Amino acid sequence: MRMHDHPTINYPAYQWPEGKRCAVVFSLDLDAESPFLWISRGQDVRHLGEIEQRRFGPRQGLANVARLFDEYGIKGSFYVPGVVAETYPGLLPFLVERGHEIAHHGYYHERIEAIPVAQSRDYLARAQALFEAQTGLTGLGHRAPSWEMTAEFLQVLEQLGVSYDSSLMGFDHPYHVGNMVQVPVQWMADDALYFRYTNSARDKTHPANPAAVLESWIEEFEGVRETGGLFMLTIHDWISGRGQRQRLLRKLIEHIRRDPQVWWARADEVAAWHAASPNAERFRVPAHSINTHFETHQD
Repeated sequence: MRMHDHPTINYPAYQWPEGKRCAVVFSLDLDAESPFLWISRGQDVRHLGEIEQRRFGPRQGLANVARLFDEYGIKGSFYVPGVVAETYPGLLPFLVERGHEIAHHGYYHERIEAIPVAQSRDYLARAQALFEAQTGLTGLGHRAPSWEMTAEFLQVLEQLGVSYDSSLMGFDHPYHVGNMVQVPVQWMADDALYFRYTNSARDKTHPANPAAVLESWIEEFEGVRETGGLFMLTIHDWISGRGQRQRLLRKLIEHIRRDPQVWWARADEVAAWHAASPNAERFRVPAHSINTHFETHQD
């Protein structure tokens, strides 16, 4: 039954490849120490606690996740800041050789809305040159650090030949924002929300119980499966590369694998499907910022 004829209220059901009822993408933001370096820029930093904690990611965490993915035949999507690829030049080839997707995630994990658009454009162009030099790949996808985006930078992505973006959450399946394919994320399925802890002033509480997180993620997957959407899991090398979270991921994978109608895919495969399918024109919204300057009227 149609609830309302206006297209922004009553969109049609999303169509996945034949025989599939929903899609699942396992993605990893390979941040390593890049957010710490960006936040600490210009400061005299003497403490080693957080930066060493984060360096666990490229040293051990990534390999642990890669082994888990290999065990289950999962091809993941890895979003890598340029400075991480520069600091650890073996990471991108390591991922590509195993059939995983690599994509852009800023250069220094900079927040796009906090810097001039020309600067963010330069960072992306620099990352593209580095990725091409290390892997020979071009036209890759993009995910904004901290999942923030601007209408201006969406235009930059298009101008620089980025194939899709994965930073916003306006639907629970792919859609277009202007001319850019969006493969949406969501906070409820991000490990940092539950497990990020560095013993700093930014920490508001202790890490969550992994059993409760597993239950939450299973419920989220089941809800998305019922509506025919995309379950996009986002993990981090220095967080979910740890033993406790590896056990959590294994249990989640085992649960999802029970349904043969799930399409396990990389984000770039989902983006390509969307762009070539009837969904492309059905799910398109304009790319514009909201004007927050409201007129005040006096009686």
